[in-house]
Amino acid sequence: MELIIAITISLTVLSVAATLLAGSFNTRLRENQKTDGLADAQRALNLMTREIANSGYGLTNNGIVAGDSSATTIRVRANLNATSGETSSTTTTDRDEDIKYMLYTDAGSSYIVRLDVNTAAQETVLANRVDTLNIRYYANRIDYTPDICDIRTTATEVTQKSLAKFVVITVCVTLPERGTPGSSGYIPASSVQMISDVTLRNADLVNY
Repeated sequence: MELIIAITISLTVLSVAATLLAGSFNTRLRENQKTDGLADAQRALNLMTREIANSGYGLTNNGIVAGDSSATTIRVRANLNATSGETSSTTTTDRDEDIKYMLYTDAGSSYIVRLDVNTAAQETVLANRVDTLNIRYYANRIDYTPDICDIRTTATEVTQKSLAKFVVITVCVTLPERGTPGSSGYIPASSVQMISDVTLRNADLVNY
């Protein structure tokens, strides 16, 4: 009888330990996913912000290619060597002078891709855990608050991208659930949002 009781207690303790261990693994995996996903998204957002801020440099417009820009895509040009006196200083045909950012989805996965038009359309995946990319275009700096993978504002976007002087970029990273609903250590899916805004200083140098 004592042996049966001892075995029962041992099995109970083992079951509890296994449950706690499973929960611990789920938490660790989720935190690893969160760290990697946010790091990728932040790097992508930083690069986008920097290159979009250069848009229009050495040009007579804001540098945004209207026909190739939308809520999930933006293409910008800048004559980065305009003052260098080089053969190509009067054009935007050099590396990094014609850049397109877009959200690319394939087989259920989404990526932020950077395309350098002047280098045989060379593509670089900047972030592979991004699920949403929203780009908004405004005539002037605006006030806004975060919304669900977007922003909320009373301002109206420009009807022509060539008139934009302020761009707001929103990126969302969705973290998948870990474990089984109702089980110990279960972590439901969640979404983390990042926002960056850019003043196109080259579009209005007189007032910048």
